[in-house]
Amino acid sequence: MANSDFRQHKITLCTDCRFPGGPCRPGTELLAQLNHSVSALGRPLDRDFSIAGTVAMAACTRPCTIAFQATARATYLFGDISPEEDIDDLVSFAAAYAEGQAFDPFPRPALSLTGKGLARIPAAVLVSEETAGWLQ
Repeated sequence: MANSDFRQHKITLCTDCRFPGGPCRPGTELLAQLNHSVSALGRPLDRDFSIAGTVAMAACTRPCTIAFQATARATYLFGDISPEEDIDDLVSFAAAYAEGQAFDPFPRPALSLTGKGLARIPAAVLVSEETAGWLQ
C-alpha cells in the first residue's frame, strides 16, 4: 500500500452520548488528550495511530468507551475510562499494542486498567483458496 496517510493502528472512542442526546464531554476531552499525548511521544507511535471519535459504541452503561484496533490483531475494548486518571495507562497500552505485546486477554500494560476491560475480540481471519490448506 503506497498511501502515506495509512495508519496501521486505530484508537476509537465514543464522543457522542446517547443518554443526554449530545456530545460526551469526557469523551471529547479524552480524544484531545490522547491526540496530544501520542503526538508528544513522536515516532513511530504518532505515525502509527489514527485516533478518532465516533457515536454510540453501544457500551453506554460504561462510559467513556475506547477501542484499540489493528489489521490482523485482536481488538480491545475498555470502558469506565477517566480522561484525568487513565491517560498514561492508555498511552502505555497503545505503545505495547503497537509493539505487538497485547496478545493476552488483558496484557500487562492494561493491568492498571483492570476492571475496565470490556472485551477482547479476536482478529478476523480471511480465508482464500491459497490459505485454506494452511489453516487445516
